Amino acid sequence: MAAAILRRARSRRRRPPASPRRAHAGPAPPRARPAPSDPEGPAPRPTRSCRCRKWRRGSGLAWSMAGTRGVGREAAAAGSLPGKRPPEPEEAGTPSPRTEVASVRLEDEYVEDSSDEEDIRNTVGNVPLEWYDDFPHVGYDLDGRRIYKPLRTPDELDQFLDKMDNPDYWRTVRDRMTGHSVQLTDEQVALVRRLQRGQFGDVSFNPYEPAVDFFSGDLMIHPVTNRPADKRSFIPSLVEKEKVSRMVHAIKMGWIQPRRPRDATPSFYDLWAHEDPGAVLGRHKMHVPAPKLALPGHAESYNPPPEYLPGEEERMACERREPEERRLNFLPRRFPSLRAVPAYGRFIQERFERCLDLYLCPRQRKMRVNVDPEDLIPRLPRPRDLQPFPTCQALVYRGHGDLVRCLSVSPGGQWLASGSDDGSVRLWEVASARCVRTVPVGGVVKSVAWNPRPTVCLVAVAVEDAVLLLNPALGDRLVVGSTDQLLSAFTPPAEPAAQPAHWLEASEEERRVGLRLRICHGKPVTQATWHGRGDYMAVVLATPGRSQVLIHQLSRRRSQSPFRRGHGQVQRVAFHPVRPFLLVASQRSVRLYHLLRQELTKKLTPNCKWVSSLAVHPAGDNVICGSYDSKLVWFDLDLSTRPYRVLRHHKKALRAVAFHPRYPLFASGSDDGSVIVCHGMVYNDLLQNPLLVPVKVLKGHSLTKDLGVLDVAFHPTQPWVFSAGADGTLRLFT
Repeated sequence: MAAAILRRARSRRRRPPASPRRAHAGPAPPRARPAPSDPEGPAPRPTRSCRCRKWRRGSGLAWSMAGTRGVGREAAAAGSLPGKRPPEPEEAGTPSPRTEVASVRLEDEYVEDSSDEEDIRNTVGNVPLEWYDDFPHVGYDLDGRRIYKPLRTPDELDQFLDKMDNPDYWRTVRDRMTGHSVQLTDEQVALVRRLQRGQFGDVSFNPYEPAVDFFSGDLMIHPVTNRPADKRSFIPSLVEKEKVSRMVHAIKMGWIQPRRPRDATPSFYDLWAHEDPGAVLGRHKMHVPAPKLALPGHAESYNPPPEYLPGEEERMACERREPEERRLNFLPRRFPSLRAVPAYGRFIQERFERCLDLYLCPRQRKMRVNVDPEDLIPRLPRPRDLQPFPTCQALVYRGHGDLVRCLSVSPGGQWLASGSDDGSVRLWEVASARCVRTVPVGGVVKSVAWNPRPTVCLVAVAVEDAVLLLNPALGDRLVVGSTDQLLSAFTPPAEPAAQPAHWLEASEEERRVGLRLRICHGKPVTQATWHGRGDYMAVVLATPGRSQVLIHQLSRRRSQSPFRRGHGQVQRVAFHPVRPFLLVASQRSVRLYHLLRQELTKKLTPNCKWVSSLAVHPAGDNVICGSYDSKLVWFDLDLSTRPYRVLRHHKKALRAVAFHPRYPLFASGSDDGSVIVCHGMVYNDLLQNPLLVPVKVLKGHSLTKDLGVLDVAFHPTQPWVFSAGADGTLRLFT
């Protein structure tokens, strides 16, 4: 601000001579002395060096720096004689006409001024306004004359009329420094409300930002600094030597007496701590002393603290409860003194119950095991030692118009197939998230499964009551051609046998889209999954009875129902990766069938209300199940039919679980919109239990219709995981 004033003063020095209005009007008038009762003292003398007119806040007086000549001329024009006090007004509340003329002239002069450093309406300065409570004026103008208060201040009636007429009266405040009414803006009103609620003034400020852990909790073996020790650290101090010699001399002279040992005898002791061993109770070696009563607390005081006194609602709620459900057998009350406390009404009843507890309730001595609580916590490795695993979102596949129910990855990991409720199957390139092809199927896609054989390019799509076999014509042309040759090499038998499903060839228009075969079942299909060799396919039908699960053979185009009777509603099926087993998950159990022997091998009980998903470990000895009650159950088939571990990391229902074919990873997707990746190491040593450690929570999908992640699948070669969500997107986490 000082620099701006100096620059303006220098610029005005270079201007041409003053106008005739500021001609020399004689010598400068002497300084006018203020009245003895003025709180501010004499007005300052105008200076010649600075010609810019500014307000000085510290003194409360208006300075006129236009030079002595300008001041003299203005004083002469205003009618004030040099060396005399300006005339007092007749009335305290009526401003003089000279003051009004001067104020108008000052206001015009400040209109011409371009200074924006101070408020032009402030004619008082930065002084307490309480100084002018007993005076008729509120400050001084540029000529040192008083500026008187207005004749009439708005009373309560004016304020009431203004409140009724002005719709913005509630946001209008009065500025005490300028005397004007200021209307607050929406931003200022919002700021005031935030401050009233105890919030921060800045809207963008977040008081709950996550704390940054600058220091790790690991114990380091290397020192922070390797500075060599100082010389004074191993050389005896002469000052300490003098202190010790003085203390030794004081002990020899008897000036310092040794401390007397304190008496270790306690002032109070337990009367029954050391009982006589020759007494009757001492003969019983297994005698257990009776438990002692709990000491009274603040609630039992005759003058309890206010927080212990119940209110009227708490008193009525306590009276409505049963006696055994009450936290206390009495209601705390306050009495003026101990003499005013009445007799306790339940004294005899409580003493009788105490006697019953002493001789009717048996007591038994139990040996307490001293175990360190830290030893009970399992020693889990750190997540960074279990890498690689997906940690962040890499790509988002957008294009579906409705929720995406299922997805599947090609055996080579280059292509991705997804099915949605918009009635289409989309084929994506994994590396670029580009939709290569869209196949309309005319219905809701419930399941998509890519054939696991790398020499066959075939995708099974479950739509309504049929399973469509598509040749997407992606990748190697030789593989695409061999797939068509494999399907066209079939010769139907002379006498077709009765089958639970019908195999239909695709028409010419359907073949252009990529459809090769259609397997019709007559009932809605919920899942389709391939065997590891790629020739057999299992299908789950949404119908009660024994024909809920069908197995199709692609090479011979045969279908069969492997079960004679049903065991509840089938949710999921999966082939064993190594052995000829078929796992069938119903609502409450998982059954393991031997396909060659055609018998039930095991029945797993996951202790869940409703099983929703199923996955088998690549080695075949472990199985995981997801349920709608937000549980993930791990089974060790060699250990037991009971769950080895139950994980409750999700907050809502689980929709899909999956194992990685190469890495020790498994993932689960839930309706809470998250995918949890866990490290699941299975050892070849049967004596060592599997290691299950959750390593990462992946979020990115938004909840739609209370649905989150509907399907998850791992990349066949990389530690990547794909997820399909109800928001119509697929996401790749790497």
